[in-house]
Amino acid sequence: MKYLVTGGAGFIGSHIVTELVARGADVRVLDDFSTGQRENLAHVAGHFELVEGDLRELDTVRRAAQGVEVVLHQAALSSVARSVEDPVGTNAVNVTGTLNLLVAARDAGVRRLVYASSSSVYGDSPVMPKVETMPVAPKSPYAVAKLTGELYARVFAQLYDLETVSLRYFNVFGPRQDPMSQYSAVIPIFITAMLRGEQPPVEDDGLQSRDFTYVANNVHTNLLAATAPGVSGEVFNVACGKRVNLLELIGLLNGILGTDLQPTFKAPRPGDVKHSLADVDKAQTLLGYETVVDWEEGLRRTVEWYREQAH
Repeated sequence: MKYLVTGGAGFIGSHIVTELVARGADVRVLDDFSTGQRENLAHVAGHFELVEGDLRELDTVRRAAQGVEVVLHQAALSSVARSVEDPVGTNAVNVTGTLNLLVAARDAGVRRLVYASSSSVYGDSPVMPKVETMPVAPKSPYAVAKLTGELYARVFAQLYDLETVSLRYFNVFGPRQDPMSQYSAVIPIFITAMLRGEQPPVEDDGLQSRDFTYVANNVHTNLLAATAPGVSGEVFNVACGKRVNLLELIGLLNGILGTDLQPTFKAPRPGDVKHSLADVDKAQTLLGYETVVDWEEGLRRTVEWYREQAH
């Protein structure tokens, strides 16, 4: 089976490529390296084919889709804050780029496309946990773009001979996640600050909670979604089903690191959701999903990786 992984040099995409290569799969990567890093794939160099290019260029995407059976679509501008600052750029990559990929996959005879969506589509509903049948209420251009990609995927599954599955990721973390950008996720920011002996910077009051999900679970779900029967057009949550607030997260990191660093507080970011928790029953039932690495073990592995990088 030949796979195309878009955004394969990115944080999640590179973990997927690594697992596919380990399984002996035929892998092609599409990446423009605007956010992905070549070093993320250095350990599997020579074991995959690279198409270097932009999702917004339809001819490039068509070339990448040729001869492929399954597309695992991870490429995106993945920051809520960036989307608030640049909604046009976010739409161009996450909506137009996804539409280009769906068209190219349809025309190339791809069997299935698995789309990386986001829990942000649920918005700030107080209902917990988040279930796939809930109404959606995006709060940011990023969330709107991810939901639009889901709708396009469902329509392509209905209209054309292209199976699609959408996966709503909940706060993914793990090795290779970039801590240096102003748009970086909270776990790599906290870990790298605390390794330097600095206080972790918290936006808002620190009581906002997340269903933190170690990246191995996302890899696992993508590969299940690539082959599971009878799920075309469906949407699934991908998470650990456990909610932790940021102050609790800092306490756990202090325990792992042997530190006693207290947070500093900043203003909340516009577009952010206060609380997030997933119901994963549907993925368990229809995909055979299970948590392969729980979030606390994932946190320990992630700290160790950043500690090795610091040395």
